[in-house]
Amino acid sequence: MLLYRDEAVVLRTAKLGEADRIITLLTRGHGKIRAVAKGVRRTKSRFGARLEPFMRVDVLIAEGRSLDVVSQAESVAAYGASIATDYAAYEAANVIVETADKLVNTEHEQTAHQYRLVIGALNALAKHAHAPRAIGDSYVMRALALAGWTPRLATCVVCGQREGAYLSIAAGGVMCEADHTTDARRISPLALRQFAALVDGDWSVLDAEPLEATAEQLVEDWGEYYLERPIRSLRLIDS
Repeated sequence: MLLYRDEAVVLRTAKLGEADRIITLLTRGHGKIRAVAKGVRRTKSRFGARLEPFMRVDVLIAEGRSLDVVSQAESVAAYGASIATDYAAYEAANVIVETADKLVNTEHEQTAHQYRLVIGALNALAKHAHAPRAIGDSYVMRALALAGWTPRLATCVVCGQREGAYLSIAAGGVMCEADHTTDARRISPLALRQFAALVDGDWSVLDAEPLEATAEQLVEDWGEYYLERPIRSLRLIDS
């Protein structure tokens, strides 16, 4: 049985049988993988607590026929402990891991840049570096931009010259007064500036004042459109 070691962050878990769990991990070198962690639901499990969502771990994994098997797990950073004490941070962390899980579709495909983005966002949440909602929303937009869905916000996507007073998700960016389509929504200068800052990770803008509701809604709608399914954790925050 072949073994491999990697650093990973736990995205989600699911019960398997009476004592096992299937762990979905985003790893530094092997992309997204699903592996069985045997016996982790028992109280005497050696590493069950290390394989909870938001935990960053060093794992030793054995290749299996259908699912790989977690043989060892050592904690690298216990983001979960700090995140769990702050409900807003917990909500944002769920947005992050859900988005990463949906965005990385193919297992065992290297996604080192996406991995670094996830752990950077979870680390910021754990340290309470910025407003949790802004961290989560910025992660969503930066992850989608990294995947190729970067909004065009500097100039009109139709004429390429005038400033945009509207934003069309389907068209991929802002539109001017003369060229906007019926699906484009009017966007205030502040909301547009914040939306651009979320894409760029510009905390000088994002820390200045709370996010406009329009900017938050744009993140949710942009994610749903390009992922072709909703980010349910964002919907729960807004409900």
